[in-house]
Amino acid sequence: MEIKQVKPRTEGWTQKLDEKGKPLLQFAEVKRGKPPLHLADLTLAERTERIKELGIPGFRAKQLSTHYFTHYTANPEHMTDLPKEGREELVAQVLPPMLVEVKRLQTDNGDTIKFLWRLFDGALVESVLMRYPGRITLCVSSQAGCGMNCPFCATGQAGLTRNMSSAEIIDQIVQANRVIADGELGGKRKAGSEGPERVSNIVFMGMGEPLANYAKVVSALRTMVEPQPNGLGMSARNITVSTVGLVPAIKKLTEEGIPVTFALSLHAPDDHLRDELIPVNSKWKVDEALDAAKAYFDKTGRRVSIEYALIKDMNDHGWRAELLAKKLNDRGKGWVHVNPIPLNPTPGSVWTASTREITDIFIDRLEAAGIPTTLRDTRGKEIDGACGQLAAAD
Repeated sequence: MEIKQVKPRTEGWTQKLDEKGKPLLQFAEVKRGKPPLHLADLTLAERTERIKELGIPGFRAKQLSTHYFTHYTANPEHMTDLPKEGREELVAQVLPPMLVEVKRLQTDNGDTIKFLWRLFDGALVESVLMRYPGRITLCVSSQAGCGMNCPFCATGQAGLTRNMSSAEIIDQIVQANRVIADGELGGKRKAGSEGPERVSNIVFMGMGEPLANYAKVVSALRTMVEPQPNGLGMSARNITVSTVGLVPAIKKLTEEGIPVTFALSLHAPDDHLRDELIPVNSKWKVDEALDAAKAYFDKTGRRVSIEYALIKDMNDHGWRAELLAKKLNDRGKGWVHVNPIPLNPTPGSVWTASTREITDIFIDRLEAAGIPTTLRDTRGKEIDGACGQLAAAD
């Protein structure tokens, strides 16, 4: 028996509307001052030129890159291979502070940390560091706020403040690596592992819509996969870029030659419901988003993830699982994996996660249709650090 569907509603919050009465989508950021230029904003060639402009030999660019991307420090006192005279001034000009830690919340067992960062202009963003068996994952933000206006997401309820720079994105990783190196992340290490640890996996599932800040996110991706010491030396397959479905940007990402894992935050297989849950669906419908996701797989060979927050009496009906399976199977086999996610509550929301019984039925119907499905392990709910809960409140 199918369960009753409830309408989207959130108490204490009024969804922003455009002049036509539709949910407001903010693709353009409010004009604000630019963040200071940082080494992580530049290519290696640009870094060398920048150093030369300051009257310093170009080879110092690699030394500075090594300190930042390999040793995870911007402290001039640690850079003893640079001349002492003028060292502090040089570092201040090429490695200016990007994120100032305002607050840190840590789970009781210590394996998850949520950071609240203040940017140069006072904007606030959050990132979440999580230890799992065999890996350390950092959930990064790409925007201060978000303009996609999704009613079940705390970040979407806040609206867009501005895009983050490439360096502001990268500095979340560098600072997290420093925290790990200092032994401040709890939890058990992988059995048999030795030597220094660092972030192994990145998920662009923090604040913001990554593909709405396309240029800066792609620049940050290139720095992440660039071998050390010129970049962070991460594996593209361990980086996940998530989107609510900005189809033109998905098509651009397909051609970038950076085979990251791609995730589509779908949350409904039918346009009738998705128009309400994901306002950008009014521009690019479910089938368009799925076609773009399949094209990403065809080009890169990287299996696509479908993210699906299960909301009680909203999108967790068995027929919706069957419709989702049909749409995915119609586009071929072996190209996609579905990650149902129990809804994480946000302040004022009257929605709750689906019951375990309904969740199991939803998953069973997907699997019966041959769709690989894994119920996602959510972390940080007790510190409001789980998916959909990031609101950057001081």
